[in-house]
Amino acid sequence: MLKLTTTKLGPLVARVVAADGVADDALTVWLCHGYGAPGNDLCGVAGEVVAARPALAARVRFVFPEAPLSLGFLPFGGRAWWHIDVSRFERALATGELERLFDETPEGMPAARKALRAALDAWCATTNTAASRVLLGGFSQGAMITTDLALRLEEAPAALAIFSGTLLCRPEWTRLAPARRGLSVLQSHGTADPLLPYPAALELRALLERSGMSVRFVSFPGGHGIDAEVIDAFGALVEERAGSAS
Repeated sequence: MLKLTTTKLGPLVARVVAADGVADDALTVWLCHGYGAPGNDLCGVAGEVVAARPALAARVRFVFPEAPLSLGFLPFGGRAWWHIDVSRFERALATGELERLFDETPEGMPAARKALRAALDAWCATTNTAASRVLLGGFSQGAMITTDLALRLEEAPAALAIFSGTLLCRPEWTRLAPARRGLSVLQSHGTADPLLPYPAALELRALLERSGMSVRFVSFPGGHGIDAEVIDAFGALVEERAGSAS
């Protein structure tokens, strides 16, 4: 049976979902929630993955870090990795100038990355886990911050999962990405996503593939979310990477 505990990892609060007796060399699955969601938003993914593949309970821990910024204007404890200028984003979306935002590093993103890196380092030190045994991923803004971190770590993570993310920091990501040649990436996006347009996801996919990453791209006829087919593909990726445990 999976158990949920709340802990502090460096500067961030995190939920940890794991079974008693999980292997010492278990894979860590590290998932970051999206803008405006509470810190426990993605915790249900752990149960869905393990329910479909019960053997993973002994081989995987799930960690769900909580973004550092509280959005007091939202109910249910909404949080953010960095603040979004929603009106500017909406104008860019309406005028077709979203392309310009792809080259920008959002204000607050470097600080969020620093906090997430500190939390990851704390986890690795506490559990004696190498970064290569951590599968990084997230949804929407959480996918953006984990993509950014995955490209900057000294050691490549076990894999990267990008759920409804988008292209940011294009000059830097283009420069950094070749160092991740061979990295397994699961990327998913709804073809009718009203928030982060589908063509932008295709641009991100192209950048990753040009850099030599092994990208499995799952599209689905839906909006801004995580489809059941995506969860199944994610479970398969987790199973594959967990299987490399000694």
